[in-house]
Amino acid sequence: MIRELPQDEWPALLREINDPPKKLRLWGSPPTEGNKLLAVVGSRKYTSYSSEVCHSLILGLAGYPITIVSGLALGIDSLAHRAAIEAGLQTVALPGSGLSTKVLHPRSHVRLAQEIVDAGGGLISEYDDEMPAGIWTFPKRNRIMAGMCHATIVIEAEKRSGTLITSRLATEYNREVGAVPGPITSSTSEGPHMLIRLGAALIRDSADILELLSLKSEGHDTLFNTEDLTDEEKVFIKILGEPHERDELVRKSKLDISKANAVLSLLEIKGLIVEQLGEVRKTF
Repeated sequence: MIRELPQDEWPALLREINDPPKKLRLWGSPPTEGNKLLAVVGSRKYTSYSSEVCHSLILGLAGYPITIVSGLALGIDSLAHRAAIEAGLQTVALPGSGLSTKVLHPRSHVRLAQEIVDAGGGLISEYDDEMPAGIWTFPKRNRIMAGMCHATIVIEAEKRSGTLITSRLATEYNREVGAVPGPITSSTSEGPHMLIRLGAALIRDSADILELLSLKSEGHDTLFNTEDLTDEEKVFIKILGEPHERDELVRKSKLDISKANAVLSLLEIKGLIVEQLGEVRKTF
């Protein structure tokens, strides 16, 4: 059932921005009071690298008082919502449309929207219930997402991606911004790498997110059991019985350079390897 959300039930941070919405409509439950709100945004055309990173980062937050916020869009948004549900975390979606299932955008995510509500989360919009999405509705929606959240993290985005609008607004609202590094050969790494150069927090694992949210980590250092790794990742872990220089490691893996670097970046994100003093070594 869709209802108007009274201002005293709005996320506290949203009331602080200089251009708050005049009203909010809610389907489901509002963000849990006292939770840290984390916006997770990224490219609609995601890679297998970002899919696995998004999944592992959010699963590593299980058990913490965190609500995952995203835009219900194709790509990273939907991955974030689904990972949050799997992790038992509340998730809230802000579509670029009204909340009626007749206009909900994208149409392919009506079922996901219902799953979010059924899992104890909700959908929020400032638009009338049957307002369809338009080009202008998404940037306007992004200010609410950035304004209501304590922090925003970016997972894959090209330099001119609309995703970066949310991170820019978060900075303007004096919120925390983090970015996940990616393979240097990928155009979708350009946005996060630019943000990191401009001062965004480097997000390598869930512990970095907890630090961004000022939450104390309970020792979740490694996000994956080695049995959960892909065949390519296991190749590197086997080679790293002892430290190796990166070039030698890539050569021994017998993978092409682009694939090898992507796999190594993912292992570093998971906290399983680290590169120090010119050598790559396992962390366990």
